[in-house]
Amino acid sequence: MTTTPISESSFISAADGIPIATYAWSDAGDAPIGVVQISHGLAEHGARYDRLARDLNGAGFLAFASDHRGHGRTGQDHLGDFGQGGWDGLISDVAQYGALLSTEHPDLPLFLIGHSMGSFAAQSVIVDHSGQYDGVVLSGSTALDALAGAMDDAPPDAPAGLEAFNAGFEHRTGYEWLSRDEAEVDAYVADPWCGFDTPPETIPMLFGQAGRLADPEVLAGIRADLPLLLAAGSDDPLGGGGGQLVELLGQRYRAAGIADVTVRIYPGARHEIFNETNRAEITGDVIGWLTGRTGRTGR
Repeated sequence: MTTTPISESSFISAADGIPIATYAWSDAGDAPIGVVQISHGLAEHGARYDRLARDLNGAGFLAFASDHRGHGRTGQDHLGDFGQGGWDGLISDVAQYGALLSTEHPDLPLFLIGHSMGSFAAQSVIVDHSGQYDGVVLSGSTALDALAGAMDDAPPDAPAGLEAFNAGFEHRTGYEWLSRDEAEVDAYVADPWCGFDTPPETIPMLFGQAGRLADPEVLAGIRADLPLLLAAGSDDPLGGGGGQLVELLGQRYRAAGIADVTVRIYPGARHEIFNETNRAEITGDVIGWLTGRTGRTGR
């Protein structure tokens, strides 16, 4: 562990009763302007977002993150295992945590930043709970059905697991696809709560709602005035060449009637945009987008 969040707590999952570990960064001044919930990716944990959370604090936002089931403090004895609640339980946990934060801070706008797997969960959450948030940022996301199709077309001898995404990048650690910043990649590799092998059923679970999330009738259920920001690197393998699958996702949201959809593709950046060499630019853009949407469109 290389970061120390301001405080740690937990809540009990309504899905199956397990404790979900949480982190809070509350140094946002005397008059915070909003609340940001962070939903992390596969084979990492919420404390990795310490730098982003502190930058959010500096801009006036209270920041919170959880360790998803099978991850970090929540799943330290069974990393990668979603448990009885499964993937649907993880999605439910994200929505439940957002509802808790909304209750605790009723006078502040609530935003959700979901990265990678956390963005996949966020895609499902906003279908059923779009009124809960005043804006949602999807980082390192994709059109899940299209990505699943591309993975199905991979050669049978292709590598499995997260390292499969490293094809086409230099191979120093096997995780160069995450960032151009070698120090960030090394920190990921050295972290015992990152990059672990997952049970064989875990990654397929992430695509369990892919068809639903591509259905125009389902997407039409998202409230039309929910602001969405889709941010990704052009060299993120999850986003397809040049971010084309991220653009596709944005087009689907617009076609569903959502009025405020922004897609930003950062040239040369890889999967973990908040750990990229141009992270200051990206974080500044995201904070600027959030700040511009603190006028309470939801809740």
